[in-house]
Amino acid sequence: MKKTYNIEVDCANCANLMENATRKTEGVSSATVNFMTQKMNVEFAEGENPKKVMKNVLKACRKIEPDCEIEF
Repeated sequence: MKKTYNIEVDCANCANLMENATRKTEGVSSATVNFMTQKMNVEFAEGENPKKVMKNVLKACRKIEPDCEIEF
């Protein structure tokens, strides 16, 4: 399953770091973060609960940028 989320990220470097952190999160097959459009595309592993996985993604992203927001 693939979903797109609105994300608030301050710079392109942070977006890249968040993309890498998201890819490493359990339950995520692939991810991209686009700084220009402020969008995050996430493909979930089969059988994963997207809301549960995205809570972990948000935790990982907040380690990079504490005021990060992801609308899910």
